[in-house]
Amino acid sequence: MRAFIFPGQGSQKVGMGTELAAASEAARDVFGEVDEALRQNLTALMRDGPEDRLTLTENAQPAIMANAIATLRVLERDFGVKLLETANCVAGHSLGEYTALAAIGAFSLPNTARLLKLRGWAMQAAVPVGEGTMAVLLGADIEQAKALAEAAAQGEVCEVANDNDPSQVVLSGHTGAIERAVALTKEHGIKRGMILNVSAPFHSSLMAPAAEKMAHALAATPPGALALPLYANVTAAPVTDPEEERALLVEQVTGRVRWRESVLAMRADGVEHFVELGGKVVGPMVGRIDKAAQVTSLVTMADLEAFAKEIA
Repeated sequence: MRAFIFPGQGSQKVGMGTELAAASEAARDVFGEVDEALRQNLTALMRDGPEDRLTLTENAQPAIMANAIATLRVLERDFGVKLLETANCVAGHSLGEYTALAAIGAFSLPNTARLLKLRGWAMQAAVPVGEGTMAVLLGADIEQAKALAEAAAQGEVCEVANDNDPSQVVLSGHTGAIERAVALTKEHGIKRGMILNVSAPFHSSLMAPAAEKMAHALAATPPGALALPLYANVTAAPVTDPEEERALLVEQVTGRVRWRESVLAMRADGVEHFVELGGKVVGPMVGRIDKAAQVTSLVTMADLEAFAKEIA
């Protein structure tokens, strides 16, 4: 069994998608469609930067999605490898869940781009700049991270945002609480804590205003039929019902990204091979979660060609 998986924020970089666009009309079609949907030249920003503008959440989210879907379209159109014939399920990390839905036809590409543009803007606008942040804990498991978050909160928000793999957990909340958490890492037996260069405290209860905006947007643009099961971030369980998935996408804005548990659930359900499209971020996490899992990351034309030959 095989899962196609899609990266989240942090995987953006200047130059992303440039090689695919130069080599394939399929990729150019994706980038053109996204540019048209957003009424902005996102493709040029992805290709040329500047990096600080690409990193803005409202740009990074649709850019990462567009790059992953372009990778998928090249795989399908140029190499004849169809997702629905090759994968048994899909999953994505945070915004990658929207990419996964686009990949299986539950959202159109233009609607996915517009929803992610709004999601990025709403998450950025939910908390005034400077009031919230995030920190990554290295060498921490989920129980250590939860204990640290509780100790550091002191009446402020300090929550587990991402349970990425057995050695990496991300906290999110008020800046003061997150700074206290980083200062307390050694006391809690955690190797290291680092403040992340992010513009808002994503996946925490402080994102409630953004969740409300996404509830309205997803009521107007709900997902359609899911052609394959999708393992949702907030439940770490497969979803096939579009209405259930719509509610989970709203909950995801404030909820924990349970990536480690999602991978373990897919493994328990028989998935042996994880294929990351458009990045090398969530694939390596899978390798740290279960060393026996087979992981392939598809970024370049050479990657796509090798994968197509491998599964032929």
